[in-house]
Amino acid sequence: MDPAMMEEVVKKMLNAQVIMGHIEGVPLPDSTCDAWDSIYNFQAREDDILVATFPKAGTTWMQEIVDLILQEGDAQKGRRAPCFIKVPFIDLIPPKPMPSGVELAQTMKSPRVLKTHLPINLLPPSFWEKNVKAVYVARNAKDCMVSYYYFQKINKGLPPPGTWENYFSAFLSGDVPWGSWFDHVIGWWKAMDKHQILFIFYEDMIEDPMREIRKVMKFLGKDLSDEVLENIKHHTSFQTMKENPMTNFSVFPNVIFDQTISPFMRKGTVGDWKNHFTVAQNIIFDEEYKKKMEGSGLNFRTEL
Repeated sequence: MDPAMMEEVVKKMLNAQVIMGHIEGVPLPDSTCDAWDSIYNFQAREDDILVATFPKAGTTWMQEIVDLILQEGDAQKGRRAPCFIKVPFIDLIPPKPMPSGVELAQTMKSPRVLKTHLPINLLPPSFWEKNVKAVYVARNAKDCMVSYYYFQKINKGLPPPGTWENYFSAFLSGDVPWGSWFDHVIGWWKAMDKHQILFIFYEDMIEDPMREIRKVMKFLGKDLSDEVLENIKHHTSFQTMKENPMTNFSVFPNVIFDQTISPFMRKGTVGDWKNHFTVAQNIIFDEEYKKKMEGSGLNFRTEL
């Protein structure tokens, strides 16, 4: 990335105060709300592939898997640019002169891989009009909450999370950027009947990455050899991605992404919530979870 551009972004971020706005009741960064028309009117193409997730559910992991499937396992091509340039994040508006996800996507050749954290009801309608294929990754809410808490600590483009106790309540009530985890996963789950959506569980990806990579490959209409798939599995493993500057966000200075607090690629495990939830919090969470998820048909694993 151009150092002069980065310097300009850094200056703006040092002077900016992060404020959240709302679109249809969903908390989103103020800059996203201000540019909402350009996001909602985004023009999808028929051969786009959308990676959709609630934040911290394995987004970067799935982006890399999809990209490497399209590149037929060519790791060199996979490293052609940082993940946030390769896969535009359509609902993010970084400080100028960095292009927004929408602007970046408009300059790209097809087929494009695009990323969103939007709940299904806020997704630009052109995705459905063009019958775009979407890969949705869902991660159990407890681990998602812990991961998001650390992410908000390091990401200076989002409000600081406050104490763990406060964050626990905020997450449970949906008062975090991109809203309620519950509404998000249920919304995308229910949309599978109407649209081309492959619903993948993060826990399944941890348990058997090869099986899940194969599912994605078939969904994308590709046919790759076991050798190529093994290569994709290796290059998208947690350790490899943690060491890859194109995926670990190390191209950003600490004033944007303060990885001295916590690494962007932190643990990538299932069950880390047990190191954070108190017994009382776990009881409160489980009661709320039962209420919100009853009858959804969705089953998550919180440990393997």
